[in-house]
Amino acid sequence: MVSDNVIGGRDLTSPAALKIAVVGPSHPYKGGVASHTTTLAHELADAGHDVTLVSWSHLYPSLIYPGEQAVPGGAPDVEPFPRTIRALSWARPDTWIRTGRRLADMDAIIVVHVIPPVIPAHLALLRAAGAARTNATGIGPRTIVIAHNVLPHEARPGDRQLLTAFFSRVDSVVVHSDAQARLATELGARHVRELDLPPHLPGGPAITAVPGDGRTRILALGIVRDYKGVDLLLEAAKEVPDVTVTVAGEMWGDAGRTVKELARDPRLKDRVEVHGGYVPADRIPELLARHDVLALTYRDATASQNVLLARRHGLPVIASSVGTFAEQVRDEVDGLLVPPGDVPALTAALTRLADPSYAAQLRSSVRPLDESGPWAHYVGALEALASAESDAIGDRPVPPPANSIGGRVRNQVAGLRARLRSTPVLALRPTDFPDWIRPSDVLTLDSDAVDARQSAADLGLPKCADAVAAWAALGALAAIVRITDGDGRRDAVIVDESGTKSPLSRWVRALGFAPVELELTGRRTSVEVLDVDTASLDVITRLHPGGCAADDIDHALGQASWALRSGGLLVITLPLGEGDPEWALTPADIRGVLARAGDLGLVLVGDLDGDLMRRMRRDGGAVAGGDPAAYGILRLTFRRR
Repeated sequence: MVSDNVIGGRDLTSPAALKIAVVGPSHPYKGGVASHTTTLAHELADAGHDVTLVSWSHLYPSLIYPGEQAVPGGAPDVEPFPRTIRALSWARPDTWIRTGRRLADMDAIIVVHVIPPVIPAHLALLRAAGAARTNATGIGPRTIVIAHNVLPHEARPGDRQLLTAFFSRVDSVVVHSDAQARLATELGARHVRELDLPPHLPGGPAITAVPGDGRTRILALGIVRDYKGVDLLLEAAKEVPDVTVTVAGEMWGDAGRTVKELARDPRLKDRVEVHGGYVPADRIPELLARHDVLALTYRDATASQNVLLARRHGLPVIASSVGTFAEQVRDEVDGLLVPPGDVPALTAALTRLADPSYAAQLRSSVRPLDESGPWAHYVGALEALASAESDAIGDRPVPPPANSIGGRVRNQVAGLRARLRSTPVLALRPTDFPDWIRPSDVLTLDSDAVDARQSAADLGLPKCADAVAAWAALGALAAIVRITDGDGRRDAVIVDESGTKSPLSRWVRALGFAPVELELTGRRTSVEVLDVDTASLDVITRLHPGGCAADDIDHALGQASWALRSGGLLVITLPLGEGDPEWALTPADIRGVLARAGDLGLVLVGDLDGDLMRRMRRDGGAVAGGDPAAYGILRLTFRRR
C-alpha cells in the first residue's frame, strides 16, 4: 500500500505522459472485473503513465452480491498493482468525497462500472474531483467509464435512470461489444467507444493435456448463474451418453440448486461432477488439461474472457451465439456455435463433439493467443480518450503503393474532418433504425428487400428504386450511425466504393456526412489502391449489386486492414450460393473469408440473432436450387481492432 500523498503528487523522475486514476475493484476481490482493473493499471503504467489504482475496502452489500467477495485463501488471480489504495467504502459516503478531492489534479479518471447501485458513489467521487463533465466550469480531469455490463443481467427498477444520469456526466464510455455500444448510446452516453476486451486471464500457461477414458470431457467453469445456461448443458447431455460434464464454480441461488438437481438425474449417472466453490487461479491449468472442450452455453452475454482462456490452453469451445462469442469462436473450425436457449441444437452439437476424432480436429485448429497486441490497442484507445482525442490509432501495416486513383482520393480525404459538414436533411439516431436491420445479414427473399426499401422510405431517406441495393445500403447506414457515429457528430471519414447504383452516398449525405465516392466495378478490374494515410478512414463500403466477386474480397480486406482507423468499419456484400452465379461463395468459403479477416485484425460485427451461419447453410442451398430464394447476398460488417 502506498501513502496517501501519492495521489495528487507527480513523481518528477517519471517520464509518464499522463496522470491517470483507475477507480474499480482489485485484489482481494475476485472475478474477471477485478482482474481486468488490475491488469489495466499495470498496462497503463507499462506504457509510461503515472497511474494510481483506487480500490475499495468495502464493496457490495450481501443483498447485491450473495457470494464470497474475496479470493479464498488470499492468493490473487493476477499480480496486484503496487500503487493501489483501498480508500473507498460502500458504507462511508465521506470516503467518496475525500478520495475524489485527492484526484483533482489527475489528467484523467477511469471509472470501472459494474452494477448501477455503485453509481452514486462514482458520481460523488467525480464531482468532488472537479471532473470536467460534473461541474459548471468544464475544467478538470477527463472522465472515462469502462462498462463491462451497461445494465446487469438481472436488472432492477431504477437501473436505467441511474445509468442515464451517470453517462450524461462523463466524457466517454468504453464498452466491449456492439450491442453494449448501442445500449450505452440509448442511455445518453455522449461518446461511446467499442473496444475488444483484452486478455486478463487467471492462472498460468497451459500444461500437458491429461488423457481421458475415450469419452469427450466437457467443462463448465465459473459462477453458476441462470444467464450462464449450465442447466441447458446438462439437459442436452442427458441425450448424449458419450460425453462427461464437469461443473466447477460457485453455485448461486436457484440456478445452483437446479444444476445440482439435474446432476442427480439417472441418465447422467457417473457422467457429471459438480465442484461447488470458487476455483483458485492456480488450479485452472490442471483443470483445463483434464478436459477436451470448454462450454459457454449462455442464455445472454456481453463480453467474456473464457474463449480466450480456452485458446490459451488449446481447447475448442461450444458456445451460444450471444455477446462476443460469435466473433471469438470460428464455427466448425475451432468450436461450435448454437442458438441461445436451444436445447435440441445443443444436443446435436454435443453429439458431434462425442466423436473423439471431431473434437480432436477442432482442437487442432485452435489458434495461439496473442496476449500483448490487444492490450496495446486497448491502452492506445484509452490514451486518446484521456487526451481529449476522439480517435485512437494503433499499429497498421504499411499501405501498398498507389496508382491512378490514389492522388484524387488522398486530396479528398485530406482535411475532410476539418471541413464544415453540409446541413443535414435528417437527424437519424441509432434508436431510429429497427432492430431487424443488422450490420451482418443474409438476403434470400424478395420480401426482405422490399421491406428494407420501405423502411428506408419510412425513415425519410431519399428514394431508391432498387430494393436489393436499398437492403444492402440500409444495413451499412445503420452500422455507421450506431457504431461509428453514435454521438451524432457526423465527422466520420467515409469512402464509398459501391458505385452509383448504391444509394448509400446519397443517404449519408442527407444525414450530414461528406462521403468520398469511388466508381468501382466490384470485379477483378477494381485493383486500384487507396492512396491515403494509414489508419485515416472511418468507413469503407463496397455494396455492389450481386455482391463483390470472390477474387476481389482479399483485396478489399487487405485495403481495409491498413486504411481503417481502430474501430473503423468495412461493409461489403458477397454473393452466396453453390455456383449460381459462378463466382458465388459457399458457407465454407465465407468461413474462410472470416478467418482471413480475423488474421488482418478485422472482426465481424453483428450476427445478433445468433444464427447467421445456420441461415447461410440453409439459404445457400435454397439459392443453388433456385427455389424458394430469389437472392443470395450476404452483407458483412467488419470492425478494425
